[in-house]
Amino acid sequence: MKLVIVESPAKATTIEKFLGPKYRVLSSYGHVRDLPKSTLGVDVENNFEPKYIIPTKARKNLNILKKEAQKSDSVILATDEDREGEAIAWHLFSALNLNEDNYQRIVFHEITKQAISDALDNPRKIDINLVDSQQARRILDRIVGYKLSPFLWKKVARGLSAGRVQSATVRLIIEREKEIQSFTPKEYWTIIATLLSLKAKNENLKIQEFEANLLKKDGKSITKL
Repeated sequence: MKLVIVESPAKATTIEKFLGPKYRVLSSYGHVRDLPKSTLGVDVENNFEPKYIIPTKARKNLNILKKEAQKSDSVILATDEDREGEAIAWHLFSALNLNEDNYQRIVFHEITKQAISDALDNPRKIDINLVDSQQARRILDRIVGYKLSPFLWKKVARGLSAGRVQSATVRLIIEREKEIQSFTPKEYWTIIATLLSLKAKNENLKIQEFEANLLKKDGKSITKL
């Protein structure tokens, strides 16, 4: 028997119907490892090495996956195709103590029998570049936000979060506000003349009024007055 692991339990039920009795399809229910909540979880002195733990809510399901993986001929990691899904596959690989010989990575873009069959016919290995991309995002969020968020709770409002996007955006806003506050207003004027033009037409004079801005004096452009 082969074990297929997806993220969503709803997907698991549908896919198992497509694959038949030779496959067991289970769900990871999202991430099985994450950075701890109680500490920073990133070793900033050692190349920003993350320290992953298994969250309490994931332990029971992970134990079920481990038992099924031990009974299976191979494990097929069918998490989502984005970088988050790739990272989940990588965490499952580690948490289930898999090796290069007893696992496969597949992706599909629709829940149909044909799409899943095509994915099984074209397995690959975990894309470590996608995994590193997700890890970099997660670590950067933690470094920037872990100490800044409590400051926001204290000074602004409980429950606000700071991260790699919010913090940079706040800085841009603050810098722009400082520019506005340091601006020194200076009064200036423009000179507009109301002029009349006279046009002769069929021995009749036609008077037309128009406005003109003063732009030059003695052939030289005038700066702000």
